[in-house]
This record gives sequence, C-alpha cells and structure tokens, in this order.
Amino acid sequence: MSIREYCNQLSTELVALRRELHQIPEVGLDLPLTQARVLKALDGLPLEITLGKSLSSIVAVLRGTAPGDNERPVVLLRGDMDGLPVRELSGEPFASENGNMHACGHDLHMSLLVGAAKALAAHRDELAGDVILQFQPGEEGFDGCGHMIGEGLLDAAGRRPDAAWAIHVWAGLDPLGTFSTKPGPVMAGADVIKARVVGRGGHGSAPQLAADPVPALAEMITATHAMVTRRFSIFDPVVVSVGRVQAGTAANVIPEDAFFDATMRTFSEASRSRLMQLWPELLEGIARVHGVSVEIEVVEQYPVTVNDDAAADHVAEVVAEVFGEDRHARWSNPLAAAEDFSRILEVTPGCFIGLSACLPELDPATAPMNHSAYCRFDDSVIADGSALLAELAHRRLTLSAQ
Repeated sequence: MSIREYCNQLSTELVALRRELHQIPEVGLDLPLTQARVLKALDGLPLEITLGKSLSSIVAVLRGTAPGDNERPVVLLRGDMDGLPVRELSGEPFASENGNMHACGHDLHMSLLVGAAKALAAHRDELAGDVILQFQPGEEGFDGCGHMIGEGLLDAAGRRPDAAWAIHVWAGLDPLGTFSTKPGPVMAGADVIKARVVGRGGHGSAPQLAADPVPALAEMITATHAMVTRRFSIFDPVVVSVGRVQAGTAANVIPEDAFFDATMRTFSEASRSRLMQLWPELLEGIARVHGVSVEIEVVEQYPVTVNDDAAADHVAEVVAEVFGEDRHARWSNPLAAAEDFSRILEVTPGCFIGLSACLPELDPATAPMNHSAYCRFDDSVIADGSALLAELAHRRLTLSAQ
C-alpha cells in the first residue's frame, strides 16, 4: 500500500483528532491538555518520546530498520501545537468555547504530523535512517522552537538532521488543496523595537519651560517611515509598523515621557542587521535635537525563514508526482508574517510548505484569513498533508539505502 493510500485510510481518524484538538486550544508554552491528547494519538507507535522541561513539547524519534550506511541520515518534521487568545466566531459545530481559538490551523498541523508518524511507522522497515517528529508549543510569539532547540531537539536522534520540512495551512490565498512553495525567503524576519522618550513635564501653557517628549516621539515615527523608503532598497523590502503610541494624561499637561512600540519585518539578514543599527541612531539623533533622551529596547524575535533552493524544487517535484502538477503553486513573493521554523532552516536544509485549506465555497482572495475569529479550515486536506510529509521523509531515507 502506498503512503498516500495509507494516509487516506487514516483520514476519518485524523479529522476526528483535529476536531478534538480544535475544542481545547491552549496558548503559549504550557499546553497540558493538548500534549496529553497528542500523546494518546501516538500511543502504540514505535517511538522514542521525550517531553519538554520548560514547555509542553513532544519530541518523538522513529528509528528506521532498513540497512544503510554507518552514518544513518536523520530528517525532521515539525507540527506546531498552540492556539491564539481569540474568541472563536467561526460557527463551526466543534468550535472552541474556552476563549482561545486554533485560528492559525495548528490543530491541523498536529493531526497531519500524527498521520505522517503512523504512515512512516508502517513503512519503518524501508527507512535507512531516523525521523524526528517535533510537536512544538509556543509558535505564536513565544519562540517555542528556540526553547526546543535549547533542550536538545536537533540532537534527539543522535546526530543533527540532514533535512527538515514543515507544512502550514492557510484559510485562503490559494484554492483548496494547493501546496505552495518558493525557494529562498518565504517568510519575513520579525523584531520589535520599544522606545521611551524621556523629557521634562510641565504646563501646556508654557512648553518653553518643559522638555516636551510628544513632538519628539511624533517626529521619530514619521522619520522612521521616511528612513525605510530612503535607506533601503525597494528590491529588498523593509516593513515597519508602529502599533502602540502612548503619551500624557490631560490636554494641558506636558508629560514626563512618551512611548511607542513597533514591529519591523525584513527579508534578508543584511537588511535586518542594518535596520537594527540605523533605527537607534535615528531616534537618538532626533531626541538630541529636541532636548530629550530616548531609551530603546530591541526585542529580537524570529530570523527570516529561508527555504533551501533544492529542497523547494524537490517538494514541487514530489507534489506533482504524488498529487498532480495542478496541486502545486510556486509563489513569487514571500509573506511578511514570521515563523520560528526559521531557526531550524538556519542550520538544516529544508522547506516550509504552505497548504490551502480554504473552504471550496469561499474565494481564497477574500476568505477570512488565519488569525481571524471567523476563519475556518477544510480538514479534508489533513490526509494529503500527512502523505506529503511522510513521502518527503520516506524518499530521503530510502535514497540512502540505494
């Protein structure tokens, strides 16, 4: 039986698992209910399981039993586990009622990774190497991948992975069932800058006796946007968005300080590093002109998610062979969202793969997208997602035995 046929047989079981997980979303690094349900789904498989210490992660290693070289290859498959603090308004009969929501499809990711684990276990005697199954909490802003790497994820099989893949579902963008890839940058790097402008408060009628932080803050924001358009190439874009501005308590009071927080998105390490250097210089210069000071905190989040060129091409070839050429879309541009799977791809050649779970009755261009309280996912894609991950791992680990 082929891997795709095997996964199709698991479809009812995997959809039921997804809907159970959808009803118990948990946020952040501590996901005890989710972890317990995934462990139950993996029970009985020939896996070496390690649970996280600082987070509710699961690392499961499947050892292939086919003969191979002395240095047996290792591959890694990732599925993230956490939900979002979003009150669900999807109207699904299995909707969450606990105030959180799997609004980014991680319930599907866990289910399709369980399916891939079962399919690979059934073909274990054909694998001349090992598979690391990474069930990861805290992708939504908590750097769960970084925590797992710190706890030894990459060495779980005894040596570092030779290849890595992850699938992420979209509630729109492409027609239902489309796998999407691109070589090179596929998701942005994301970092946050927090600025406190410190002045000297006073009465609004006599600003010359104070050191007003508000005009300085306003100039910092407008100058930031001008800097992006004048100091960076349009062919290596930088996106800066100021999401929080706070100052003052009354119209006639000049405050002591003022604040803003901004997110910065970049698509190359060169632009990321340059922005980290230029932005503080800009803010400090404006502060000096206004006779105030500025305290800056840079919060480094995720690096750029960069697909290996050969790995992306290989995924396209496997999708075409297993599912048909019409099931693959090669994107021209990356997304400006960020992903901590980038940490895996920094050290391991691999590919971050999109899979559209857009409901067929909706227009992918206008369907409520991931993170929306109204977004919905067609769980019919789970079996195919499982099959693709299992096929990629199987082909890599059987090639070494030839």
